[in-house]
Amino acid sequence: MRRIVIFSNLLLKYKITLTVCFFLVFVISYVIIRVFIYPPTLNTVSYANNNFHVLGLNIPRNLEFCGEKIPTNDYRIRRQLEKEFFTSTYWKNNSVLIFNRAQRWFPYIEPILKREGIPDDFKYLAVIESHLSNVTSPAGAAGFWQLVPVTAANFGLEVNEFVDERYDVEKATYAATKHIKQGYNSFKNWTLSAAGYNRGIGGIQKALRNQKGNSYYDLLLNPETGSFVYRILAYKTLLSDPSHYGIKKKKLVYAGKVPVEIHKVDSTIHDLKDFAAHLGCNLVTLKVFNPWLLKNSLPNPAKKNYLIRVPKKKNGDYSAYARDLLPEGDVLLPYAGDSTITSSAAADTLLQKTIYHVVKINEPLSKLAEFFDVKVEDLKKWNKLKDDQAVAGQTLTIRYPLHPAKVEKK
Repeated sequence: MRRIVIFSNLLLKYKITLTVCFFLVFVISYVIIRVFIYPPTLNTVSYANNNFHVLGLNIPRNLEFCGEKIPTNDYRIRRQLEKEFFTSTYWKNNSVLIFNRAQRWFPYIEPILKREGIPDDFKYLAVIESHLSNVTSPAGAAGFWQLVPVTAANFGLEVNEFVDERYDVEKATYAATKHIKQGYNSFKNWTLSAAGYNRGIGGIQKALRNQKGNSYYDLLLNPETGSFVYRILAYKTLLSDPSHYGIKKKKLVYAGKVPVEIHKVDSTIHDLKDFAAHLGCNLVTLKVFNPWLLKNSLPNPAKKNYLIRVPKKKNGDYSAYARDLLPEGDVLLPYAGDSTITSSAAADTLLQKTIYHVVKINEPLSKLAEFFDVKVEDLKKWNKLKDDQAVAGQTLTIRYPLHPAKVEKK
């Protein structure tokens, strides 16, 4: 009996030793195969661009919009996020421009959103709509919030031949908050409200009905609306957590509002140039701080109260504000070294029609050139493009010939 026990113990030890040997042989063989025989496939996809490298090739954890967590574990949603975070390169290449504009304009937008009870994340909606500038779309949407004339009028803005309050950043922001609130009242959900801002409340309601969905993430929508919220999240990450994209030592430092004098006007202004001189500034400065004034006069037979703003520091350098604010077709600004606004006399002699179009979806330049009635070669030259494809999120400059400005003489 004792011999049997001893033999069993020896057999057990031998079995354990044999198992350990097999395991070591397996590990060594695996390492040799992976390292020397079949080395890892090289990653040929580059996430680099002219400004920085994307260090975190991942979607940020706990990604949310207005407090609503994004279901990043869903494959379809993750693909959309990856497209906006890593494939779309235009906005990353222009991150400096976007940061500078955010520093100028968030101090105007954030307090209004807070005052109206709108989540702060909606400021990024204005970023993706216009890149925080008074652009005009082919569909006629204008201003920071890209409101069409009918929508603007419905929310209390004046839009006509002489006045377009969509170009007044603060008034347009108040109008946009009304639009957003209307969406929230319909959906009781901020994400669907954002989608409704792009597609229209009725369009989202119809999609929810037809597809029997409960949230934005359930819906199959057109390419622009389908990527709308994901693009907002990409810009939110860029501006609130730039280190995710490898942008170091960069954070938003707000410039603060420019101190202004406000003049109430309830009568017709026959010549804005003379009115500017009366206020102690030139026509260019008047136009920069009141871009909603479209002509060189302001008829006011109804004696409506208009608030005209001019900076307290009349001789300051406001060229950066001018580039963001002046809408298409307005006065061509004379710059000295592209930095300082000079006399109004030069500004009165030239008028340039320039359209800044934010590309919503990838589309051929030939299609855009045909729509705007310009040459593809010119589009490439104005925007320093090499490819024949316009990229979603890109702002295109479209220029038309200069014409003499028509200034009323009294």
